[in-house]
Amino acid sequence: MAETSRRVPSRRVSQPGAGQAVAEDTSRLIPEEVPVALVYDGSTHAVMMATPADLEDFAVGFSITEGVIAARSEIHDFEVVEHEKGLEARMWLIPDAGRQHSERRRRMTGPTACGLCGVESLDAAVPAPRHVGHTATTTAALIHEALAALPPAQTLNVATRAVHAAAFWDAKAGAIAFVREDVGRHNALDKLVGAIASAGLDPAKGFVILTSRISVEMVQKTAMLGAEIIVAVSAPTALALRVAEEAGITLVAIARPDAFEIFTHPDRITLPNARGEAIRQEVHAHARSLSH
Repeated sequence: MAETSRRVPSRRVSQPGAGQAVAEDTSRLIPEEVPVALVYDGSTHAVMMATPADLEDFAVGFSITEGVIAARSEIHDFEVVEHEKGLEARMWLIPDAGRQHSERRRRMTGPTACGLCGVESLDAAVPAPRHVGHTATTTAALIHEALAALPPAQTLNVATRAVHAAAFWDAKAGAIAFVREDVGRHNALDKLVGAIASAGLDPAKGFVILTSRISVEMVQKTAMLGAEIIVAVSAPTALALRVAEEAGITLVAIARPDAFEIFTHPDRITLPNARGEAIRQEVHAHARSLSH
């Protein structure tokens, strides 16, 4: 199996104080990145550049978020095959799921020279998101606790400072249940989705934590998982907010040790101060403006 990181030589140049630049030979651990082919019943569906770790979680999560399967149980066999230039994540689907996937692939192939294809492609780029439930709740204190627990759990990032992470805070356990890392933020989230699905955890009994910015795909993938709350350290895009509002997802972003901002569906988060209701009303008003 490919290594997840590699130590390489480098030359460090520093300029202490007002003195001349100083160069020294050193080395640095950097993350590995390899092509990973997602193969269903012998046919390649996609090839992704990814960190070669937690590949079964990646394959399961990608399959769920892309709508290939609805549950882990629809994959009856899995293996990773290593090649000179990359890896294959081979999956064999149960008969019904395999048949549906084949039909979907046939609909996706063929000529694209008609006038409506562009419109259809645009519709496919931003499909209506899956609507999540409304049972999850959390508190500001737990969000801060999760944010504090995440950095030391990012073992590959501690070593390389070069990968994204996606984690799940398990409300029942009161702790982070899974952390998955990858050079690609989408891949990290797919790996997390796969880990949650394989473990049989209820995604509504906790929240997803992301170290990356929140683009629309990250919201769509979280909706396919069925998680109701996203907490991210970076900012969202405007489209991501519109899709989160439509899906019913509570989106918390720009989350720092001392503060965070709630952008959509604030009712799931209990705030500790007297201004809580006023803040919720302000966020509701802002969310309504997103749809206009």
